[in-house]
Amino acid sequence: MSSLFDPVQLGAVTAPNRVLMAPLTRARATRDHVPTPIMADYYGQRASAGLIISEGIGVSQQGLGWPYAAGIWSAEQVAAWKPVTTAVHEAGGRIFAQLWHMGRLVHSSVTGEQPVSSSPIAAPGHAHTYEGNREYETPRALAVEEIPALVQTYVTAAHNAREAGFDGVQIHAANGYLIDEFLRDGVNQREDAYGGSPRNRVRLLREITQAVADAIGADRTAVRLSLNGGSQGTDDSDPAALSLAVAQALEPIGLAFVELRELKPNGTRGASDVPRQSPLIRQHFSGPLVLNSDYDADSAQADLDSGLAQAISFGRPFIANPDLPDRLSAGAPLNTPHEASFYTQGADGYVDYPALNAAA
Repeated sequence: MSSLFDPVQLGAVTAPNRVLMAPLTRARATRDHVPTPIMADYYGQRASAGLIISEGIGVSQQGLGWPYAAGIWSAEQVAAWKPVTTAVHEAGGRIFAQLWHMGRLVHSSVTGEQPVSSSPIAAPGHAHTYEGNREYETPRALAVEEIPALVQTYVTAAHNAREAGFDGVQIHAANGYLIDEFLRDGVNQREDAYGGSPRNRVRLLREITQAVADAIGADRTAVRLSLNGGSQGTDDSDPAALSLAVAQALEPIGLAFVELRELKPNGTRGASDVPRQSPLIRQHFSGPLVLNSDYDADSAQADLDSGLAQAISFGRPFIANPDLPDRLSAGAPLNTPHEASFYTQGADGYVDYPALNAAA
């Protein structure tokens, strides 16, 4: 059996341990979605992760509605990401770029256009904008003839990520964002080739993933999913049927790994009584499986021991503990994250958490 602190092969990347850093929106870019120097400090501090999966990075202005989040569609953005990846590599780390299209979970005041989705159904709740919270707008359904151009935005973003020095990319297909809005029938009400049966609803994910894998290599391409319960108003009536279709669609591509965010009944940031889908995914997907959400060292090791997962990704613990693998290995106490500073724009609560050797 493997320990959390043993190496693992994730496609083209040899991770020195199985404690991965999950993607975490932190909002430290500019209003033009350009990375800033402090982001190099932040990611460099966390380079002891077996692999860092970056914050969601916008593949296009259309899909990036989070204020002060970074994109990767322009030359200026690519150039500004290079010091970030350099800082991680110089510290001995590895980093994938998470490619993000927010779908209907944006506001036109940020993106400059009406949101898009699988179907014209507004999300519940409020969008985060530069002017404060505003009700989500009704999106327009993407036309079939628009899909090839959408796929190309992911391909271009993947090429840009490699140019910027990322070791690979993760396609964000979770948490109620665009691809998830196509996957799950609570939002996807289409009657064309991208709607209806689970096999049809998986089509967009499969096309994007295959195109990115063809562009930069399947062994440098990963996918993130959340299939067991609702997320930001996106849910499915038959999670098992959808999970089977997803696993069967992704299996032939030869991905570096699939990451599953799995809600628990007592989850701290989202909860669900829907059984987790990783056992079913494991039966039909032979590549590395990374599991996420509310893990500690013991529960993480248990899922490695069972063979269900090959690695575990940690989110909020990495915000407050830049040296998380060392702390978990030593059984040391963890710093507590300051939630009020998760999405602010300064150094406070970002690069000022002490490492273990500095906390003594």
